[in-house]
Amino acid sequence: MSTGRIIIVIAILGLIGSFFYFDLGQFLTLDYVKSQQLELDKLVAEKPLEIAATFFLAYIAVTAASLPGAAILTLVAGAMFGVLWGTLLVSFASTIGATLAMLVARFILRGQVEARFGAQLSGIDKGIEKEGAFYLFTLRLVPLFPFFAINLLMGLTKIKVLTFFIVSQIGMLAGTFVYVNAGTQLAQIESTADILSLELLLSFALLGVFPLIAKKIVDVVREGKILRKWPKPKSFDQNVIVIGAGSGGLVAALIVATVKGQVTLIERDKMGGDCLNTGCVPSKSLIRSAKLAADMRRSTSLGFKTMKPEFEFADVMERVQRIVKEIEPHDSVERFESLGVNCEIGEAKILTPYSVEVNGKVITAKSIIVATGAKPLIPGIKNIESIDYLTSDNVWELKEQPKRLVVLGGGPIGTELSQAFHRLGSEVTQIEFFDRILVREDPEFSSLVMDSMKSEGVNTLTNQLATEVIVEAGEKFLRVEAQDTKESQLIPFDQLLVAVGRKANVSGFGLEELGVTLTEKGTVEVDEYLRTNYPNIYAIGDVAGPYQFTHTASHMAWYAAVNALFGTFKKFKVDYSVVPWATFTSPEVARVGLNELEARQQNIPYEIATYDVGELDRALADEEGHGLVKVLTVPGKDKILGVTIAADHAGDLISEYVLAMKHGLGLKKIMGTIHIYPTLAEMNKFAASEWAKQHKPEGLLNFSEKLHAWRRG
Repeated sequence: MSTGRIIIVIAILGLIGSFFYFDLGQFLTLDYVKSQQLELDKLVAEKPLEIAATFFLAYIAVTAASLPGAAILTLVAGAMFGVLWGTLLVSFASTIGATLAMLVARFILRGQVEARFGAQLSGIDKGIEKEGAFYLFTLRLVPLFPFFAINLLMGLTKIKVLTFFIVSQIGMLAGTFVYVNAGTQLAQIESTADILSLELLLSFALLGVFPLIAKKIVDVVREGKILRKWPKPKSFDQNVIVIGAGSGGLVAALIVATVKGQVTLIERDKMGGDCLNTGCVPSKSLIRSAKLAADMRRSTSLGFKTMKPEFEFADVMERVQRIVKEIEPHDSVERFESLGVNCEIGEAKILTPYSVEVNGKVITAKSIIVATGAKPLIPGIKNIESIDYLTSDNVWELKEQPKRLVVLGGGPIGTELSQAFHRLGSEVTQIEFFDRILVREDPEFSSLVMDSMKSEGVNTLTNQLATEVIVEAGEKFLRVEAQDTKESQLIPFDQLLVAVGRKANVSGFGLEELGVTLTEKGTVEVDEYLRTNYPNIYAIGDVAGPYQFTHTASHMAWYAAVNALFGTFKKFKVDYSVVPWATFTSPEVARVGLNELEARQQNIPYEIATYDVGELDRALADEEGHGLVKVLTVPGKDKILGVTIAADHAGDLISEYVLAMKHGLGLKKIMGTIHIYPTLAEMNKFAASEWAKQHKPEGLLNFSEKLHAWRRG
């Protein structure tokens, strides 16, 4: 604690100590004030300004130090100065005192609370920034809420001082008037209960609800204002129009149809979106073929003679497309129309918040769900347009294997494809801007993957900035520059695969014309109900974020569809509390919840339990004895904050922890669950056992040792 904080704490403790040591509270009782009423009246008559100023400062001191007696002083103000001047004095003195108390609490406690509960406080701060004035106004209106407690709690937030002052001034005015007015009849008051009757308290409570009602009215008015300029149809063709038939759009449309709503699903290209056609399905199909090639090359470790995979690259890519076609019927127009969804293949154009044009016709609906996904982000590299570069969209069109492949990007997509193409025989150089690949994961997991890839022969260059594409005499080069030394080098390539991220598809279908708000990242801005700034237009999946996963798009789809249909009666806030994901490299890396990097950034205290996959019997039997399970827990408890697994099939193994976190199960429950031997899933139980070893009851074990020794005689 800083010197300034220590001085203020000592001063406040001294003031409070003096108050109780000298029993100053005896002068702030109703009986004492009533006994001194004639003397007080005389003092006011003789020196009105001096007494008023003294009273004003005393009131500020009492409230700023959160001392008892403010209610009595308010009565005294009415008795001494009358309703008008008494209300004026108390109103400003109480507000100034409350603001000082709030600032002291912020100065002394905010930093410590933020250091310990940073994540929770961050969420509260966002709510306060958005709705703080309403909540404070409500609390101030109801005398049931302790005056000092409100000051203390608000000091822990980032509410603006001026906002706190003004809202407190207005919010406390009604209660102040009641007390000051009662003080004018001080002789008839036997206790403060005579002032605040049950009926009056209920009235204040109802008055406290008013800001919330007012907020609701303001929201309705605001929603009506943005929609007012658009003509609203008297009747609608559909309940919902969904734009985009990727994972989010498909699920949203299916939910609407399942509950017997009328829905039109519009897709401009292929049903199934990126996941089916250019993302999850083709990439995992390619990874599987590449894994077989890698397993054959390590055949001696599995007891076989040296093997060499023999294949045609075109056949592998043909297999990838075969898998896509096998899954295609699941997402087809025919299937979804059989389930009650009206499907349109064509370009959608949002005309108004209620209408969309497609294939030359206009369809109206009460709500629109935007699920247009994202596309590969192309960085501003000089001369990149001079070559036919690859992305995750068009790499699947390759029929001839690139001999020298440069992969730009060390995220999940770039890393997965780097390893897969190298395993199939390409010479792969991976370029990463940061100092390691998979930067969202903890360093040890990045190292596990990078070491695995390097051992296979992938050339991974980190901390490099790609600056220019050069084409000379039919040869292609990528110039990269080291960010620390600024030294550059030319990397020759036959194909360049750009995988540095994805950009939301937000243009070309009417969002700009409507003025739909975007975030700084270029995604559609949505609230906790997935609504845009238009209350009947929703956005889900990659186009909205914050996650760009197939499973989160499907998750968001439920909330958007239900809110679009039933939001008038009941709205549901989207839940991102437990979101898992995986990178399908070898080893796979899967995560749910916090990792150590995020816990540190958010100042969240944690403990770590780890388990080395190299000690697991099944992993050794499978020749997959490499990897790590890392569990973050609340200090001293088995509550799971987050888990990262690097292992074969980590994407499947993480599910046990996802279920545990979703339903509040701790590591003790996992440890107490029977797991089949020998399976990879045992690593979850053993990681929980590592936590238990760290928290074994030493005192009880010492007692047990002595007990057993005594029983042996």
